[in-house]
Amino acid sequence: MAATKAAKYTKELAEHFYETMCTIRKFEESVKHDFLNGEIPGFVHLYIGEEAIATGVCSALRKDDMIESTHRGHGHCVAKGADVNRMLGANGVVGGGYNLATGAALASKMILKNDRVSVVFFGDGASNRGTFHEAMNVASAWKLPVIFVNEMNCWASTTPYRTTCNVENISDRAAGYHVPGVIVDGQDVFAVYEAAKEAVARARAGEGPTFIEAKTYRIEGHFVGDPELYRDHAETQKIYHDTDPLKMFRAKAAKLKLMTAEECDAIDAKCEQKIKDAKEYAMQSEYADASEYMKYVYVDD
Repeated sequence: MAATKAAKYTKELAEHFYETMCTIRKFEESVKHDFLNGEIPGFVHLYIGEEAIATGVCSALRKDDMIESTHRGHGHCVAKGADVNRMLGANGVVGGGYNLATGAALASKMILKNDRVSVVFFGDGASNRGTFHEAMNVASAWKLPVIFVNEMNCWASTTPYRTTCNVENISDRAAGYHVPGVIVDGQDVFAVYEAAKEAVARARAGEGPTFIEAKTYRIEGHFVGDPELYRDHAETQKIYHDTDPLKMFRAKAAKLKLMTAEECDAIDAKCEQKIKDAKEYAMQSEYADASEYMKYVYVDD
């Protein structure tokens, strides 16, 4: 994995990193609890243990830049600045984000003629979809300002990536499209941020896409309630204990003299209260009117 480059980080940025990751963690833990209690319908796919990726990437973006994600989209939305009081469901179409993000990048370059960047987050399993190759090809050919962020969490639903991929690293595929492929420690928010900054600068300069492979691990099951008969739960928990991105951040921030344990504890409490307030807001809010189900689907003339 690529090491974090030497850089000067401000206390403000460090606090932003930790508060964002902590908000995602508290949100996901709350959603898991509420789903198991029967308070949330449907399916829930959790982002626990992968918070450093969304945080590092989105911290390198501007407010007007765009993101597209998939099953574990809560983390991406929180990292991009979404209001936790108004969180929505995620895009459950595997590989459905590539062409949306690439299309947004095309619009930025050819129609809107601005320097906005788009990012698509996806798992290793989704990289086997045909849309991945279509999007990579056109993004490279037309030098579009799109960044492909592979959250390489080792599992495609119940399938380990080595049974479906004949490459050591998913980013090896980028070379086939003449796109830079970067490998980064997905548990280190500083390392992810540095890689994302370089990719964003490249995209804004008109040099085309970058493929970032962030090495991580899917700690939770594919969905809440997944019996996980396909893997060793004890091994999963050990990986989580050893590579928890929030714990790793605390150690690194202390080493760099950016934040103390007490300051991190205060943010933990702040985020926990924020999510409690968000749930209370949700429970007290009325359901949307059925007449609004098509709202935001089409652009009004």
